[in-house]
Amino acid sequence: MPILAREGYRVRCLARRPDALRGRAPEGVEAVRGDVLDPDSLRAAMEGVRIAYFLVHALGSSGQFEAQELTGAANFARAGAEAGVERIVYLGGLGDGGEELSPHLRSRHAVGHILRESGVPVVEFRASIIIGSGSLSFELVRALVERLPIMVTPTWVSAPAQPIGIGDTLEYLLQGARVPIEGSVIYEIGGPDRVSYGDLIREYMRVRGLRRLIIPVPALTPRLSSLWLGLVTPLHARIGRKLIESVRHATVVNDDRALRDFAIRPVGFRDAMALALRNEDAEFAQTRWTDAVSSAGIPAQWGGVRFGNRLVDTRAVSMDASPAAAFRAVEAIGGPNGWGYADWPWTLRGWLDLLIGGVGMRRGRRDPSRLSVGDVVDCWRVEAIEAGRCLRLWAEMKLPGRAWLQFDVTSAQDGCELRQTAIFDPVGFWGLAYWYGIWPLHQVVFRGMLRGIARRAMEDDGSR
Repeated sequence: MPILAREGYRVRCLARRPDALRGRAPEGVEAVRGDVLDPDSLRAAMEGVRIAYFLVHALGSSGQFEAQELTGAANFARAGAEAGVERIVYLGGLGDGGEELSPHLRSRHAVGHILRESGVPVVEFRASIIIGSGSLSFELVRALVERLPIMVTPTWVSAPAQPIGIGDTLEYLLQGARVPIEGSVIYEIGGPDRVSYGDLIREYMRVRGLRRLIIPVPALTPRLSSLWLGLVTPLHARIGRKLIESVRHATVVNDDRALRDFAIRPVGFRDAMALALRNEDAEFAQTRWTDAVSSAGIPAQWGGVRFGNRLVDTRAVSMDASPAAAFRAVEAIGGPNGWGYADWPWTLRGWLDLLIGGVGMRRGRRDPSRLSVGDVVDCWRVEAIEAGRCLRLWAEMKLPGRAWLQFDVTSAQDGCELRQTAIFDPVGFWGLAYWYGIWPLHQVVFRGMLRGIARRAMEDDGSR
């Protein structure tokens, strides 16, 4: 969506909950309510559309997901044909049609067939594992490596695949709107390497600097594997089962037409893995977590909300004070000014950090009331600051991961809102154990800190 908008396309986005896109859709993108299982909702949405992207699956459904996928595709294709859509771009899955495919891969191929039957020209891209945040396959690898010091791996981790990076996939999808075609065409896309899930697991271990013991167990069936994955990964057991049934099939490129018709040369899986993790850092640095959390309507969860590998714990307070006063109070935290509430846990944490070779809390701060990027604030360092709006601190203490503390100030009708967000990027099992171990303490200390900063802001505002 943002790439199409940047390229100058007028973009309309179909969503069951358009409100969830508020704050995330680029300016000028039109969000309309609709559901591919509701044909009436598609007619108005398709009016005036020239190119339609179909990026829908039903793996999370509790019923017959294949039937739902085929019904949704048929409704979408019919609405597109009636509206005069000139092209459909569809992202499906690789898999040799000559073998008995899993229900998931079989459905991916059948959806492409239904879209083509509409008479609208279709550009279908078939991909294997996509390496990037949010990809079920990538999140599966991430969760296994981050959470399990010892991994019991069934035979499906050896099945050959041809992974492709998310950046290259997006470039293919973008070019799919422009490539000259006659009728419909199927492109098999993948990176230059033929590897397995086991290779991806080992590469993720290397990039993250983690050591894991891998024990092959041939007896684990797809069903048992999916139940096991449901316990140790973010995947629901029913999604895991459908995915694992597909993983046991070879998903490699047998037709190089994509390399002949496009000037895209996908990167290897090692570069794709490194790029995916670097892109997460860049996206994280640019994202306002206030928008991501509030606009998505994500409920509070024990242990916080997960974004990629990061764990996010956020809270907000409204106050009868000006945004300027609120930000002055935020900017003054640390050093001799204290942290607004229960300074003793911070002092204790600082001594413990010194004992293990960290910086502790003894460094204070350069200026009692002003901060700049790079300034030290006790055991933190200022990573980013937007005057009057946002302060982000990066932890320099010894941790099994990376940590940030961010404050955002926004105007409100009767004053302002101050949001505090703690972010942690855990490394391996001990990183997760650390986060969940101190999370109850965070609820007390961080909530008290937020109230203390708000109290200082209102006192400061009242004295001026």
